[in-house]
Amino acid sequence: MSVFPTWLLVVAALIVFALAAVAGWYLRRLQLATRAQKQQLEELERAAEDQRQRVNDSIQIIARTLLDEGVGLTEASIRIRVLLDALQVEAGVKEEFVAFYTVADKAAHIPILQEWKKLSPKERFRFEKEMAALETEYRDFALDAAQRILGRRF
Repeated sequence: MSVFPTWLLVVAALIVFALAAVAGWYLRRLQLATRAQKQQLEELERAAEDQRQRVNDSIQIIARTLLDEGVGLTEASIRIRVLLDALQVEAGVKEEFVAFYTVADKAAHIPILQEWKKLSPKERFRFEKEMAALETEYRDFALDAAQRILGRRF
């Protein structure tokens, strides 16, 4: 029977030790990366929740302004619809506030912002007349919806 050389055992032990050190180093890097990823995810979730709160606050302000007659029904409907869509609300919420969606849909062809400014006075008058008729038709439904929005969080 042959005797196993001692130097070979020492080399094997050094290799095992080196591999264990490398594995420990990679494990530590993985832990740090996981912790950093978790922290980033928490920050993103906080930012998303803050954004959601800002959108909810905007919806509340627009609804209150509509009830106080500080904004037209058409404009309020378009804005509330955009904000509810940004929150990706469920179909039930869209059905509950269908008045805003209906008014926004029926007014979708009316130019806004710079396009509105480019219109002639005659064209503006025609669109204003159309908006007035739309607002008269849906006023009660929209005011009821605005009242129900107050205090809600989406």
